[in-house]
Amino acid sequence: MGLGPLLKNEEMGDHKVADWFLDEFPKMDRDKPFFFAVGFYRPHVPLFAPQEWFDMYPLEEVELPPMHAGDRDDLPEAGKKLTLGLPAPRHEWFIKNKKWKHAVQAYLATVSFADYQVGRLLDALEASPHADNTVVVLLSDHGWHLGEKERWAKRSLWERSTQVPLIFSVPGGLTQATSAKPVGLVDVYPTLIELCGLKQRPDLDGQSLKTLLGDPEATWARPALTTFEKNNHALRSEHFRYIRYADGSEELYDHRGDPHEWTNLAAKAEHESVLKDHRRWLPAVSNDAIPGSVDSAAVRPANRR
Repeated sequence: MGLGPLLKNEEMGDHKVADWFLDEFPKMDRDKPFFFAVGFYRPHVPLFAPQEWFDMYPLEEVELPPMHAGDRDDLPEAGKKLTLGLPAPRHEWFIKNKKWKHAVQAYLATVSFADYQVGRLLDALEASPHADNTVVVLLSDHGWHLGEKERWAKRSLWERSTQVPLIFSVPGGLTQATSAKPVGLVDVYPTLIELCGLKQRPDLDGQSLKTLLGDPEATWARPALTTFEKNNHALRSEHFRYIRYADGSEELYDHRGDPHEWTNLAAKAEHESVLKDHRRWLPAVSNDAIPGSVDSAAVRPANRR
């Protein structure tokens, strides 16, 4: 539940962040380049917000995510251990205490609260002299499990945890266009460099998405890579998700017919060519954790070939 009259929008940290932007943005010189990075905390645990955002999602109307009995039966042990050993609520707790719908409601409420803050920023941009010459990028750092694969929160190599929104608004560019090509957040920086006409950086792992921004169906051969702890990798191509764990065990899902990743195809002989094609994109070297790091479950960067 929300905190009702105990909490107002204006008292939330994210609202104050938006207030800061609304105060600083008008000070920008119209004739000089500028850059703003505005980050919001929600949706993030603890999942609370003013009551009005919870009221948008009556508990009796909340829909639970699709589930499949025995979904975890075909997972390799490495995949199970990688998630079960991490700090997150257990799915059994939500079932036992009948809190599944409450948790989904809270997540939806905090997402809508964050959407409202984003809207405040965009309204200010739209009303300013900078509306027609400013690149806007909306992104998130990770996805979020709400019970799928009996998993909660983040820190997995499955779709729910690794898929994020990534939206570009480019002056004079395409509108309401969507691309199904797999890209990563590592591609945002080189994209901004090219869009802004800055000097190229050959030392970057990512690559510019400018081609896709002009043609969403343009050829894009490289899958998106996610690394979670040393030598655990996921590759997302346009139709498949391939996971390779440190012990060599694998998962493979065909999103054309299995968008929820219920059926692991890695052991099917007829998919050997798909497995082989994805394996060639695995990093040759996976870095150790940063010395002194206290969060061994953090996502670690991987070196590409």
